[in-house]
Amino acid sequence: MSILLTRGGTVALLPYLPRLASVRRNLTTVTVSAAAPPQNRRHQLDMCRGRLTPERYCVEGNGDEWKESVVVVMGATGTGKSKLSIDLATMFAGEVVNSDKIQVYRGLDITTNKMPVPERCGVPHHLLGELDPAVGELRPEAFREMAARAIAGIAGRGLLPVLAGGSNSFIHAAMTGRYDPVRSPFAAGWRLLTRREARALRYRCCFLSVDVDAGVLAEQLDRRVEEMVAAGMVEELGRYFAAEAEAGESRHPGLGKAIGVAEFREYFRGEGRETAAAYEAAVAAIKANTRQLAEEQVRKIERLVEMGWPLRRVDATAAVAARLAGEAAEAEAAWERDVAGPSATAVEQFLGEEVHVHHHHNIVSPPLLYT
Repeated sequence: MSILLTRGGTVALLPYLPRLASVRRNLTTVTVSAAAPPQNRRHQLDMCRGRLTPERYCVEGNGDEWKESVVVVMGATGTGKSKLSIDLATMFAGEVVNSDKIQVYRGLDITTNKMPVPERCGVPHHLLGELDPAVGELRPEAFREMAARAIAGIAGRGLLPVLAGGSNSFIHAAMTGRYDPVRSPFAAGWRLLTRREARALRYRCCFLSVDVDAGVLAEQLDRRVEEMVAAGMVEELGRYFAAEAEAGESRHPGLGKAIGVAEFREYFRGEGRETAAAYEAAVAAIKANTRQLAEEQVRKIERLVEMGWPLRRVDATAAVAARLAGEAAEAEAAWERDVAGPSATAVEQFLGEEVHVHHHHNIVSPPLLYT
């Protein structure tokens, strides 16, 4: 057993089991009755998880080498990555590893848009709100090792690791075969040395990129900011700044980089304290900066494609547009048709097994809240 410690305490308790050099194919049929009560459906899913063995997620390597199989869910903020990761983890007996560089920290759950526990549908999440903000900013190279431990623990228990989040620098650090922090592919002036080097991966990966049309996504992000405000984001930030004032110093630079903190600092601490003008300016800035973040994330995903990473695109535009229009049934149907269904097929093909998931649209699933 391995324990990863930081100055803030235990970050994760992750078991290591013996590594296996070859794959044994096990056929598992996951059938969940839509008529069963939610607690019975969860029990059925748990029973399905129990049938899986560690061998299922190991592949033949060269000599003593082996690679875990990992599903990676990417996309700009607000496209539905969190929802898809939970859908896939539920269907394929998996657990989610967070790869959002702000959501790794405890605190500001509404502002950082962490998916609430009830909406995770019982799927365990790793590196989500686990890091003590006092330890300082988490670097990609440190995240690489933390993610490796989480992935090893999940795969070692016979489950499928699903890495999901919007921080592409963290995803690259975790998945690339050899990571050099001074040679980031996202840095200005970066040049690809060899495609072979760029395509070398640390794991056997199934990359899924959730995409939404830019115009629809901009509207979705503005709506999401309004929903976060309604959910208590401003009150949460008020408590954050009150604690900061009591401590007499700025909070740690990692959590402090969350969109919303800098934008509301003037409202809570500046000359325009708690004025309507400062409030409106802060909300407008959050909307603008969130849209800018989404554009940057898309550019980084395009860079990974340029490097030769095999990303499979799924288009959530229709699902998001239907949700914005208040058409809940159409949104769910479009999500199933355009995102969940094609993604499930891709994962089935990736695993190389006949895993039949009947009526997976009836499995307990998080609502259409796009993160």
